[in-house]
Amino acid sequence: MKYVFIAIISLLVVSCHEETTRKPFTVVRVDTIYEDSLSIRAIELIDNTLAFSANKGFVGTVNLTTGKVFGTNVQYDSIRPEFRSIAHTGTDVFVLSIGTPALLYKTGDHGKLELVYKEEGENVFYDAMTFWNDQEGIAIGDSSNGCLSIIITRDGGKTWHKQDCTSLPTGKADEGAFAASNTNIKVIGNQTWVATTHGRIYYSDDKANTWSVIQTPVLHKEATQGIYSLDFYDDRIGFAVGGDYTKPESNKANKAMTTDGGKTWNLVADGVEPNYKSCVQFIPNSDGKGLVAVGFTGISYSNDTGATWKKLSDEGFFTLRFKNDSVAYAAGKGRVSKLIFN
Repeated sequence: MKYVFIAIISLLVVSCHEETTRKPFTVVRVDTIYEDSLSIRAIELIDNTLAFSANKGFVGTVNLTTGKVFGTNVQYDSIRPEFRSIAHTGTDVFVLSIGTPALLYKTGDHGKLELVYKEEGENVFYDAMTFWNDQEGIAIGDSSNGCLSIIITRDGGKTWHKQDCTSLPTGKADEGAFAASNTNIKVIGNQTWVATTHGRIYYSDDKANTWSVIQTPVLHKEATQGIYSLDFYDDRIGFAVGGDYTKPESNKANKAMTTDGGKTWNLVADGVEPNYKSCVQFIPNSDGKGLVAVGFTGISYSNDTGATWKKLSDEGFFTLRFKNDSVAYAAGKGRVSKLIFN
């Protein structure tokens, strides 16, 4: 009986191992769920709803069960803002425009968007936004007056305040971020990582009260080069991707990873697939090994934390978010699509 029991246990262990071992993706199916003449660079999954913001002052939602779309156009004086950032709390959705004036809106008590922050100036240009929790959020933008632009809310988004340069690392000339996919900020717990055009990572372990800065080896010699997107699987494993959108076929020094929470970064897959990408996301439940990167250059996939990649599709997108470990949603020029990986 002893040996029978051992054999049964062995079979159960093997069976469980087989069930949890994921086969690498080989294909992706792209199903478009919304089309319009918009440039959509910011999406957010909220339960079974996808919220998105775009140019022409457009803010919309798609019910992922029914496919029903709700949209509204925002106008400020004669301006139809170009929204490239979106975030949410348990009660509100927030959208933020690029350029000057920077306009940050939240959904009001009756669902109507209300302006909660405005900033004007020659160098005003905000790039990405997210929340640590329902009360505290952050948005980042290009450098102004010698430091990166960072605005913070601590009251659920009702008010926002810009951090003074005396509390931030010294910025480099023309340092900013790319408003390409709303993914150059990542937060986990109290920790925050921000990626810049100069290939640098700003890091805070206390929800933006104090900052340090780390230089990565990602190429950043030209204004169009640098880190376009970063993601963390947990508080140790992170990945950054970018390149040069004016030279999209280049894949030199455009991918880096960290295994120590962003203290050090090393180039991976240097000089090989993928080329320029505007967004990278870890695949849920992949033990930090699964990654998908998208750009107008197509969809690429890695199952070894970015060491090697496979191009799955030429379909172009700007940004991507996973709903589970095989389904994601992506947005780009004129569309939002459901991506099913197999």
